[in-house]
Amino acid sequence: EECLQRLQNRIDIAYDSSIPEHQEALRALWNAAFPEEELRGLISEQWKEMGWQGKDPSTDFRGGGFISLENLLFFATNFPKSFKDLLWKLEGDRSVWEYPFAVAGVNITFMLIQMLDLEAVFLFQVIVFNPTLPFISKLAVKVENHDSAFLPLIENESAFDLLYCITFKLMDHQWLAMRASYMDFNTVMKATRRQLERELLLEDITRLEDLPSYSLLTR
Repeated sequence: EECLQRLQNRIDIAYDSSIPEHQEALRALWNAAFPEEELRGLISEQWKEMGWQGKDPSTDFRGGGFISLENLLFFATNFPKSFKDLLWKLEGDRSVWEYPFAVAGVNITFMLIQMLDLEAVFLFQVIVFNPTLPFISKLAVKVENHDSAFLPLIENESAFDLLYCITFKLMDHQWLAMRASYMDFNTVMKATRRQLERELLLEDITRLEDLPSYSLLTR
């Protein structure tokens, strides 16, 4: 329950460009993405290279909050190969008009918050404890036309971040499979969500690493 509360606290934090911690996280993201290119400022045309809509990334964080920046930074730090593959669109037969990497990342954070919070929380007083796994909190995930499935999502501090990485890679996988272009982004996101929900309903899922889409990630 404490892990869930900490996650909720993270979700509630808006990005604030006046907070040094937030500034440093943004610089760290740049350094992870472009280690050989010096960032000229937190407001710079350079940010467009990463797929932000303008020269000030903070304007794009409104949908996902500070956690969306933390998610991107976790992805870059823990799965650098997959992060770079998606940033530079290195895999597959790509569209001429691709999705913007960073903005897509914020959308994925927002989608996961919706899926796991607005649709899932409060089904069983938020937390259901599996008596056979007393130390693992399980979040009820309600999927339309299905019984509730239980995902050990809140088993550690970084579980949401890991789910984010899996979802981002799954989204790109769906993008390529659908031969999508920029105007198809919302359709791809819906397909990604449906696939993720299907995987959460599979039997024998005791940790996020058991999800089939986890195998798409490379470090």
